[in-house]
Amino acid sequence: MAKRDVSRRDFLAGTAALGATAMMPNLAFGQTSETMKVGVIGCGGRGRDAAINAIDAAPGVEIVALGDAFADRTQQAADVIKQYREKNFKAPKDQLFSGIDAYQKVLQCDVDYVILATPPAFRPQHLEAAIKAGKHVFMEKPVAVDGEGILKVFEISDLAKSKGLAIVAGTQRRHEAQYLETIKRIQDGAIGDVVSMRCYWNQGGLWSVNRTPEMSDLEWQLRNWLYFTWLSGDHIVEQHIHNIDVCMWASGRVPQAAVGLGGRQTRTAEVFGHIYDHFSVEFDMGDEVRIHSYSRQQDGTVSNVSEFIQGTKGNSNAANRIWGENAYRFDGEKENPYMVEHRNLINGIRSGNVLNEGRQVAESTLAAIMGRFACYTGQRVTREQVLATKGMVPSNLEWGMELPVPEVCMPGKTKIEDFS
Repeated sequence: MAKRDVSRRDFLAGTAALGATAMMPNLAFGQTSETMKVGVIGCGGRGRDAAINAIDAAPGVEIVALGDAFADRTQQAADVIKQYREKNFKAPKDQLFSGIDAYQKVLQCDVDYVILATPPAFRPQHLEAAIKAGKHVFMEKPVAVDGEGILKVFEISDLAKSKGLAIVAGTQRRHEAQYLETIKRIQDGAIGDVVSMRCYWNQGGLWSVNRTPEMSDLEWQLRNWLYFTWLSGDHIVEQHIHNIDVCMWASGRVPQAAVGLGGRQTRTAEVFGHIYDHFSVEFDMGDEVRIHSYSRQQDGTVSNVSEFIQGTKGNSNAANRIWGENAYRFDGEKENPYMVEHRNLINGIRSGNVLNEGRQVAESTLAAIMGRFACYTGQRVTREQVLATKGMVPSNLEWGMELPVPEVCMPGKTKIEDFS
């Protein structure tokens, strides 16, 4: 595979432009009641809540179609959205879809943009279908689980740009005023040259779904998707991407390689599939700059969700503080960033100045996948090796298919080449 170089200057310029757009005055907000028809693909908690965020983001938003693999999820989402935002829920019963092909049915409806909130495994496929159908997109992070998926997101993001279609991602810190203000100062040199970074997402366990005798392999794994790498990417990808993304944004760099260690100590029951419960990764960002990344999902442990940026003239928590000769504390207005990201998407669509965060979030997803493979294998894993990994999503999914759970990856035994 040909090496694709991403320079620090190019990456920083791109993120700066997106940040500036996100900080623009809301020229379209409040100035139009033009109807914005939204479809939702993936009706779990995140899809449902994103629909409500979209309604709250701007006037004229209507939820007109919902789709999920499971009919009960589609109906639950419809009931919740209708309960909280009844005037904006306009989806008739014949536009509440279910099944593995539900995404196709939503895209056939008259919608202006779609919310993609299925398990991450399906993001590349659904993004491609949405952009080729001429729809603007809000897609949750992460956006792939393997190198093949990342390359697809790169390709479709470029296609969206050529077609003038928006892609906004669920990395909501990029739309949060306190992060935008603080990181702008970092990029402008307030802490000098960035020399190292630390990021954390350490917490207890999350939800899980026990298997019942009636469930096929596929149904159980889809309902319990957090615990299968082919669906979630493992929790370093599904969750910790947020903090890795902040460090990449602040430094204007993408990782070139990673080493790490991790494992599965406390979540060993069948219900937890085969993913790890802790990761510790060192990302090589070039020029001796490193990110030290720590993520954990273990009950009874200390929680910490944060970032720390060290520079030659000071340091910052990235969120709202800078210490050193250019000390700063954010004291501006705070808004719900989950709502603001939809406002920025809608404003861009209405003004014709659309955002395209596709490559940006794909780069952050790629970094997290790199960290996962470094821990799974115990090897030094490079960007090029990860981009060469094949798709993990089984082809031709059917409800009755056999889908055995893979063995837990073991450092020293598992090789990155096993996935290529």
